[in-house]
Amino acid sequence: MKWKIQRHGNCTGVLKRNRGVFMDKLCFSIDEERYDDRHGHVLSLVGWYMHPDKKECGFQLIGDGYEVIDIPEVERYDRPDVAQSLEVETEGFLPGFTVTIPEVLKLRQKYDILELLLLDGEEKTVIWERTGDELDELVKDKLVEFHIDRVEVLYGLMLEIQGWTTDQRGEVEVTVHKENAELLDCKITRGRRPDVVERRHLDDDYRNQEIGFSISAAFLEIPGNRIVLHFCGDSTTKTYEIDIKALRREQKDKEKAKSFWGRLFRKDKNGEHKEDYEEWFNRHKADRKTLRRQRHVHFEQNPLISIVIPLYCTPIPYLKELIDSVCAQTYTNWQLCLADGSPDQKVEEYIQKRYGKDKRILYKHLEDNGGISVNTNKAIEMATGEYLMLSDHDDTLEPDALYEIVKAVNDHHGPEIIYTDEDKLSMDGEFYFEPHFKSDYNLFRLRDNNYICHIFVVKKALVDQVGGLRPEFDGSQDYDFILRCCEQAKQVIHIPKVLYHWRCHMNSVAANPESKAYAYEAGCRAIQEHYRRVGIEAEVEMTKHPGWYRSHVKIQGEPLVSIIIPNKDHIDDLEKCLSSVYEKSTWKNYEILIVENNSEEQETFEYYKNLSWRYPKARVLTWEDGFNYSAINNFAVKEAKGSYLLFLNNDVEVISPGWIEEMLMICQQQDVAIVGAKLYYPDNLIQHAGVVLGMGGIAGHIMCMASCEDKGYFGRAVNVQEISAVTAACMLMKAEDFRSVGGFDEEFVVAFNDIDLCMKARAAGKKVVFTPYAELYHYESKSRGMEDTPEKQFRFEKETKHFEEKWGDEMAKGDPYYNPNLSLKEADCSLRED
Repeated sequence: MKWKIQRHGNCTGVLKRNRGVFMDKLCFSIDEERYDDRHGHVLSLVGWYMHPDKKECGFQLIGDGYEVIDIPEVERYDRPDVAQSLEVETEGFLPGFTVTIPEVLKLRQKYDILELLLLDGEEKTVIWERTGDELDELVKDKLVEFHIDRVEVLYGLMLEIQGWTTDQRGEVEVTVHKENAELLDCKITRGRRPDVVERRHLDDDYRNQEIGFSISAAFLEIPGNRIVLHFCGDSTTKTYEIDIKALRREQKDKEKAKSFWGRLFRKDKNGEHKEDYEEWFNRHKADRKTLRRQRHVHFEQNPLISIVIPLYCTPIPYLKELIDSVCAQTYTNWQLCLADGSPDQKVEEYIQKRYGKDKRILYKHLEDNGGISVNTNKAIEMATGEYLMLSDHDDTLEPDALYEIVKAVNDHHGPEIIYTDEDKLSMDGEFYFEPHFKSDYNLFRLRDNNYICHIFVVKKALVDQVGGLRPEFDGSQDYDFILRCCEQAKQVIHIPKVLYHWRCHMNSVAANPESKAYAYEAGCRAIQEHYRRVGIEAEVEMTKHPGWYRSHVKIQGEPLVSIIIPNKDHIDDLEKCLSSVYEKSTWKNYEILIVENNSEEQETFEYYKNLSWRYPKARVLTWEDGFNYSAINNFAVKEAKGSYLLFLNNDVEVISPGWIEEMLMICQQQDVAIVGAKLYYPDNLIQHAGVVLGMGGIAGHIMCMASCEDKGYFGRAVNVQEISAVTAACMLMKAEDFRSVGGFDEEFVVAFNDIDLCMKARAAGKKVVFTPYAELYHYESKSRGMEDTPEKQFRFEKETKHFEEKWGDEMAKGDPYYNPNLSLKEADCSLRED
C-alpha cells in the first residue's frame, strides 16, 4: 500500500492515498508515535484529520485486515495550527486526536499487521499501519531517547556538550568516539535533570537518575572531522554525530567577526554612523580613575554582602571569570557562598587551588544535587551577610557593582531590595549586547514579566521572613522569590546602571525560549500565587511571547462608568465613536455624557435631537463658555453618576470589545487612580502607548509611530505597566480620586491637562497604569498640534511655563518609569546620546 506525503503549510504533513475519490477529500496526518514501555506497553498515535464536511469520524483498530481490536476512547482536541495551515474554519470541529493502543507487544505477537482506520459511514480509510517487524523497530527506537542542549567551543580551546538521555528499561551509558571509532579522551559527568522530568512528564523514578550529561574535551586535540556520541541502552544504541570541521570553520569566522565587530557602527535613519552598544558601554562604565577613587570611599554603613551561587557542572572558564569579577570589586566587604551539586570534585579542586587563601570565598560540596532552588538555599544557609545577592554560576559583574549597591544602601537608609540594569554576554565572553535599561520599581510590569532579574539584592532578614527559593517553581524560582520579597518590602530601589552581564548565546538564549516551556509554566503559577497572597482574584495565562504573561483580574460588582466626550461639530467622528462604543463594548453598565461646546453647524444640533432614541445611554450637556478642555470635563464630572470616569475623545473608535473591562480590572485596585489605553492611527501605527516625562520637552508618547506589531523595548508596547502619565483621549479614573485631587487644572486650557492630572494622582500616592489590551483607533492627525498662530503660541508657552513651575522638581529627577540611559529625543528607546 503506497502513500505519498504532501507538505501543507506548517503542518507535519497531509497523507493522501493514490486511489479513491474519498481520499481526495479527506486530509489527515499521524504527527507522532509515542511508546510507553513502563505502563502497559502503550503506543500512542498523535495526529489530526479534516473532513471536507467537518464530519465526526470514528476510529477502528484492525488486526491482520479483518479482526477489530478494542481500544480506549480516543482523545479529541483543537488544532489551530491545522486550521491555519489548511486555511479553513474549524467551527467547533476538533481535528486533533490521540489514539492509545495498550499492550502493543502482545498485539505484535498475535498479528502480522496493525491498521488504524477512520470510519465515515460505510467508507473506511487507513490512516496508519505497521507490520510486526516495523513495530519491533518502532519500540526499539523509542526505548532510548536523547537530546543535545548545547554544543559550544569555549575560548577556542574546550569543547563542551550538554544534554540528557533516558532508557525506559534501564540506564544509558554515554561514550564519545573519534572518526576511526576509537574512544575520545574526554571528561563525561552525569547529573540529575528535574527540569526534563517535569517538562516531559516522566516518572518520579527518573528524578533520582542521572539522565543529564556534560562532556568536556580539548578541542584542538580532536583528530579528524567528526566525533560520534553513543547512547547505549539495555536494548539498543543510538548515535549522534558532531561536525568538528564545521566547528573549526565557525571558530575562524568568529576571529574574523571579532575584528569586524570592533569596527562596526550602526547607521541612523539618515545613513550617518551611530555608535553601537559596546562602544556606548565602554564610554559610560566606570573608568580606572573612578574605580581607584571608589576603593578609598568610606561609607557610614558598610554591610557585608553575601553573594549566593548554586553550582552544577560549571565550566571552569566561566567559573573563573565569575569569581575573578567578584574579587575585582572596589567594595571589599563581601563573601562568596558557593553550593556545588556537581557529581565530582573537579570544581572543588579548582577553587581550593586558585582561591583557597581568600577566606571570603566559601565552598560546600553537596551530597546530592537537589536542583537550582535547593542548591541556592544551601548557599543561603552559608551566608552571614546583612544583604544577599543572587547570581548565576556563569555570569560576571562589573567591578563597581557592589560599590553602587552599598552607595544605594547609604543613600536610601537601608532599603530591603535593590536591583540594577543588565546586559548579555556572549558565550565566549567577547561581546556585550542587548542591554536592559529598566524602569524603577513597577509592580504591574513585574506581574507581566520578571523584568527585575539581575542584579537582585535583598536583606537577609526579609529572606528569613518570606523563605528561600521553592523547588516547585524551578525554572522560574527567581521570579517566585522576587515576587514574594517585593510583596513584603517597604522600599525597592533601582540602580540605572549596567552592573551585571548575563551569559547567553547571541543567536538564541534567551536562546530558544520554546525549549523552556516548563519554566514559563512555573512563572505563570508564581504570578497566580502572588495574586492569591495579596488577596486579588485573578487568572493568569501565558501569552504568545514566552516569559510574558497576562492577568485577568475579577471585576468586583458592576460599577457604573460615566463616559465623557467633549464635542464641537465633527458629528461624523462622534457617530463613529458612539456606534463603536454601543456595538462593540461588552461592558453594558455605562452612561455617555456628550459635552456640547460651541458647535456652529446646524447639522450638529439636528444630530443631537435624534441622539436619545438612537443611543438611550447618552445625554447631551451644554457648555456655554469658551473652549477650555479642563473646565469642560470638570463641568461634565459634576453631572456624572458613575463611580468611574472615562474621558474619551470624539475621534476614537473602539477595537477591542472588552476595552472597558480591561481598564476597569486595573483601575478598581486600591492603589490605582488612572488607567490609559493603547491607541492607533488609522494606518495601524501606534499613537499612544504611555507618556514619558521629559520626552521631547515636557512629555511625549513612547513608541509613537511604531508598528502595531512592534513589541517595543523589552515589551513596553505589549505589557501592562505603571507609567508616569497617559493621554485623556482614552483615560479611566476613579471618580473619588478625580475629586480628591481637584480634577483638571483649568489653567491648562489645551495642553498638558491630562499629564498634570496624572502627576497629581501620583503625587497623592496613587498609580497610573497603561494597558495594551484596551485598544482603540484615534483619528487624530499625525501633524496635529502645530502652534501656527501667535495666539496659540502664546497660550502654549504659558501652559508650558505653568507645567514647569508646577512639576519642575519631578522633571529634574527624570521619569521613574523610563531609564536615564535611554533617549528623550527619540520615542523608540534608543541609547541616550551625550
